[in-house]
Amino acid sequence: MHASGLPPLSKAQHFKALHHNGAPLLLPNAWDAGSAALFAGLGFPAIATTSGGVAWSLGYADGEALPLAELLAAVRRMVRVVDVPVTVDFEAGFGATPQQVGESVRTLLDTGAVGLNLEDGIAHTTLRPVEEAAQRIAAARQAADAMGIPAFINARVDNWIVGGADPQALFDDAVRRAHAYLAAGADGIYPIALGDPAVIERFCAAVDAPVNMGARAGLPNLATLQQLGVARVSTATRLAMVAYSAARQTAQTLRETGEFSGLDASLGYDALQRLFPTH
Repeated sequence: MHASGLPPLSKAQHFKALHHNGAPLLLPNAWDAGSAALFAGLGFPAIATTSGGVAWSLGYADGEALPLAELLAAVRRMVRVVDVPVTVDFEAGFGATPQQVGESVRTLLDTGAVGLNLEDGIAHTTLRPVEEAAQRIAAARQAADAMGIPAFINARVDNWIVGGADPQALFDDAVRRAHAYLAAGADGIYPIALGDPAVIERFCAAVDAPVNMGARAGLPNLATLQQLGVARVSTATRLAMVAYSAARQTAQTLRETGEFSGLDASLGYDALQRLFPTH
């Protein structure tokens, strides 16, 4: 099924269904309209965004330093150039209170996006109290429901970023948080930075909802993750970092050698032009 031309309600329903197809939903994370169009053109059934990549492309550091208005403008451009559903890394929700998170989510869904990530970590150093994090998810759910859009809320569990001395206590708290977030209205759970296959399998078995893994070098491949119970895999900042790394290396070689051979791109001007409308 292709989401081309569908209204937000149907796109949201389609996106949610993609999490229950029997195989993991593989999402590339775009950082601008160009990368979104590029990935959609490869046949991915949906596009995610990377908060880091979007922020860097607009001249900001990651971590909600990017003004909400600039994020919303970037998302509108992505939605405009792709027909598939777009889900947005919405960081901590762009609001100090649950009510403010709900208001921000309404503005996000006005762009045509049909999914969002909400994280429970604060500056990658601490975790919000679980009750407070759940209230923010509930506010997001209420905002989406009020708009009549069944947006897929992917609740990020940051335990493996923040860490802890006791692996079992860390795991138990992550599962407790996952259950609380699902009860508050989340549709999926994202234990970011979890990479141990045995722990991934235990976590998926303990959480009765689609579980998202963040792809990176060294993670088991997609077929293995499916066997472990994973329902969704996204690339987070990785594709943006690969793109920036390639551009930096090429520019550095150009500066150091004065040779232009590195500027022979595998994707040419005409191919890129075809990704976009000309009017």
